Amino acid sequence: MQVTHIPVTPEEAAAAMAEMRTLFSAPPALPADAELTPVLPRTGGVPGVWVTAPHRSAGEDVGETGVTIYVHGGGFEHRNPPMEQIMAYRLSQATGRPALAVDYRLAPDHPYPAALDDVVAVYRSLLDQGVPASRVILAGESAGATLLLSALLVLKQAGDPLPAGAIAVSGQTDFTLSSPSIDANDGQDFVNRAVLEHVSSQYLAGARPDQGPQSPLHGELDGLPPLLLVAGSKEVMLDDSRRFAEAVSAAGGDVRLDVYEGMPHAFHATTLLPSPPPVATTLLRRLVEWSGLLP
Repeated sequence: MQVTHIPVTPEEAAAAMAEMRTLFSAPPALPADAELTPVLPRTGGVPGVWVTAPHRSAGEDVGETGVTIYVHGGGFEHRNPPMEQIMAYRLSQATGRPALAVDYRLAPDHPYPAALDDVVAVYRSLLDQGVPASRVILAGESAGATLLLSALLVLKQAGDPLPAGAIAVSGQTDFTLSSPSIDANDGQDFVNRAVLEHVSSQYLAGARPDQGPQSPLHGELDGLPPLLLVAGSKEVMLDDSRRFAEAVSAAGGDVRLDVYEGMPHAFHATTLLPSPPPVATTLLRRLVEWSGLLP
């Protein structure tokens, strides 16, 4: 397991957190060069929006470029389409592939496993349309990170070909809420134990918190594709990422964990800003570097 601690000065962290607070009240506009034309006709019966940053060469098709499937956060209950489209744009830039932002079903009306089923259906639909599994990257944050890790376990168990890799930012991997950082980082994050208890009860709706795939940490973790896990050092769910990385590594997997010092839950949102701060440009650069190691 490779763990990298990314230094962030207190001044940079404070500025980034202040900018994060403005994002939800006044989200920036999608860049004018974003292409929203669907890349493939079907998405497994699940709504979604294709977002492509200008990087493809003329004549390349999706089988050559590959695809990034983006699974948004929001505590399994909420979504923010404008921000999701910008995040998909940033991921398209970073990975060099068109990105599909998945509009999965939300709790509490659609608890587990509805959202997980949707992510799996989207992935299988892309493969059915000729996209090689080795040219697919899964990426998501918060609840979306949880869902994509769960989806890997479902796909592996079913014998489906697995994607080239997955990027999981600020994911919850253990719904038993046993990670020490939940209490150790209390008061330093936007999230706390009470929030996690609410999220868990709404999403699981009676499903066991100590089993996979719903709690990825408790699944069979051998045979997974390369993983990049990202977390902030002030996150209450920091140890969810750390413990998951350790478990995957113990199972023989290729996993990297980037910990950004002084940053809270879902700090990646700073990448949505028209002029991303240093912590965001560092994150995007590392995504580009990691993606470049994949097929």
